[in-house]
Formats: sequence, structure tokens, C-alpha cells
Amino acid sequence: MKTLYIIIAGLIIAGAAIFLYKNHKWDKTFVKNSDVIVSRVHFTNRYGIKLAGDLYIPKNKSAKKLPAIAISGPFGAVKEQSSGLYANEMAHRGFIALAFDPSFTGESGGTSRFVASPDINTEDLSAAVDYLINRDDVDSDKIGIIGICGFGGFAINAAAMDTRIRATVAMTMYDMTRVSANGYFDADNNSDARYKTKVALNNQRTIDYKNGFAELAGGVPDVLPDDAPQFMRDYYDYYKTPRGYHKRSLNSNGGWKKTSSLSMINMPILQYADEIRTAVLLVHGENAHSRYFSEDVFKRLRGDNKELMIIPGASHVDLYDNMDAIPFDKIESFIRKNMN
Repeated sequence: MKTLYIIIAGLIIAGAAIFLYKNHKWDKTFVKNSDVIVSRVHFTNRYGIKLAGDLYIPKNKSAKKLPAIAISGPFGAVKEQSSGLYANEMAHRGFIALAFDPSFTGESGGTSRFVASPDINTEDLSAAVDYLINRDDVDSDKIGIIGICGFGGFAINAAAMDTRIRATVAMTMYDMTRVSANGYFDADNNSDARYKTKVALNNQRTIDYKNGFAELAGGVPDVLPDDAPQFMRDYYDYYKTPRGYHKRSLNSNGGWKKTSSLSMINMPILQYADEIRTAVLLVHGENAHSRYFSEDVFKRLRGDNKELMIIPGASHVDLYDNMDAIPFDKIESFIRKNMN
């Protein structure tokens, strides 16, 4: 009788969980595909940080085991924004797709909050691969990753380290370590400028410790200055309007801690990009201010399974959510080709 009660209690709990999930308010910035099932999942990275993800699975699976893709970014965004949109679409196309919040952000764990790390954020992608590769419904020989914006750079770094990744797609890529150390367009690529930046950041560390809390740098500004460059206006149009705003997004709200980029200056992530043996697709907008990141990385990649695709007329932010600009047909065909 006791066993029966336990079984009944388990069924009640499971039923309640399903009910709560089905009645959970859709909190994404995009419309869910009707042929996709979405569930909340958690997994732990090598540093013991519990990561939160949304798993997108085709409703009518064509095979017992499917290829899978881990997706994250943009830098400072959450899974309810661009990465979720990509996962939603890739599941619609027959993949199991995992969009997740990086360590220290969104619904993922890790303290202190709102910091980034060239090592840990690369590890987050490999931890997502750990999770996917151990699922019974995933073909463990067909794992890919998609990194958007700053996580495009981390995706390239993960591909250089993690030999389980068969295909990597970097969308509108930023190398966060390069821009942190050198400024935009490498305008501050000299030791004096870097030293000045490090002095300011380390002084901020002293202030944060004294105050007992870390000051935030602020995300995209609530009010754009009249002289704001076009790329900042593009960011505003995504992060600060109903198009892409989300309450947990750093870029939509308070931003990163002021000292978050300190480790980025000293630890370049793309040292071994030329040693990647698996397939890499770089996609960038023709008019993106960040286009040089993808073009420079592409020059370093070796082998005949590397491609650079420039989208005519597209900006950096167009590749976050503009379904007319994001080349999903190419992304799908590239991943499938290089997983076989």
C-alpha cells in the first residue's frame, strides 16, 4: 500500500509540473512555432555552476535520435531573446536545440552576478554539449553549436577546444577579448591605452570592495544621445523596445558590472582558431560595425570546411532576429552537411 501511495504521489507531482509548465506564461520575445515542444532544463558546467536552458524539440520527430545544437548569445542577452529564436527555428527544422543563459546571468547560477569570463563562458558551451550528448534522443555524433555576437567568439574558442563539436556557426561575431583590450576597430591597441583602462578598472575594484557591492556599467541607455552612432541606435531598437526587451537581459537593463571586462583584456580567446579541424560557418551583415571580427577570424581558419557569408544590406543587430536576413536555410544545410 505504501508503494502505491508513493506512485500516486509521484504521478500527482508530475502532472502538476506538466500543468504548471503548460500554463506558464510565454515570456520570449518571439512567437513559438506550433510544431515545437519547449521544456525547461538545467545542467552543470565543469565549475559547478548550474545553467538554465530551454530545450526545443520537434513535435513530430522523424527519427529516434536527432542531431542537436547548443545556442547562446548575444553577449548580455538571455535565452528568451535571440538564442531562443534560433533554437525555435532550428527545432522547427528537425534539430533538438538548446538555448541557455550563460553563467552569472539570466536564470543560470553563479556568483557574483553579471560578470563574464573568457574561460567560463567558453566552458558553458561545452557543458551544453555534455548535456545534449548524454540525452537518449540525441545522436551523439551529430552535435553543433551556434554562438551569436559575443558568443560567436566563445563558440570559435569552444570549437578549438572541444573535439566533440562537429559544426560551429558564429553569427554577427564579436571577439569580446579583442574589443576589451583594443577598443573598437583596434583604435586603442597600444600598451598605454590598455594600462589606462586597467588602472580605471582596478580602481573600481577597490571602490566595489569598500562599498560592499559592485557598480553596474548600465546596459543600452534609456535615452539615446543625439550623436549616438548607428550601431548604438540599432542596439536600442532591439534591447529597449518591445521587439527585444526582456526583464532579465543585462543589455536591456542595468548591464554588466563595471569590472566584468577586466579578465577579457588579459586573456585573448582565439589563439588557436587556426587549429580547428571541424566545420565553421561565419555569418555577418554587410553593414555591421563588427564585420571585421568575422573577416579577420576567417583569414586564420584552415581547411576546406570553413565559410564566410556576408548578408547584403544587413546590420549587426539584423542577425539577432530579422527572419528575412538570417540565412536559416544556409545554416541548416551547412550543419547537416558537416555532421554527416
